[in-house]
Amino acid sequence: MIQFYFLSIVCNALAGYALTRNTDELDDIKPQPLFTLSARNPTFRLLLGLLSSVTGLFKLLSATDIPVAGDMIPALTGIGSGVLLFYDYYANTSTLKIESKLGTFLTEKKTKKGFGVWSCVVAALHFLFPHMLFF
Repeated sequence: MIQFYFLSIVCNALAGYALTRNTDELDDIKPQPLFTLSARNPTFRLLLGLLSSVTGLFKLLSATDIPVAGDMIPALTGIGSGVLLFYDYYANTSTLKIESKLGTFLTEKKTKKGFGVWSCVVAALHFLFPHMLFF
């Protein structure tokens, strides 16, 4: 559906921007209202992660042109950025610290920035070339 095409582009671009922002100082941020759209607002990041993951999942289920390959990369990018935003929210707000190799990989600044840039590139390519095989 064309609605999921639009949501995929918007969610991938916003999630990419949010992932590239520095979130190490989330505790130092003064409280903001819920509807303040800021890439550093933890509630906004949680809702964006939820929306991005759900949009990616539904984009996998409802392809527009080519049944599987046409929307595969944008859908997987949306799910991946949603998972990263979820884990980032959990790591910053939880009092329980779980040390694992996957957890340290997901919380590294380099990983978040790299996936954020990838998400923005995928959103731009998906917008510019809507009928390509993989974008």
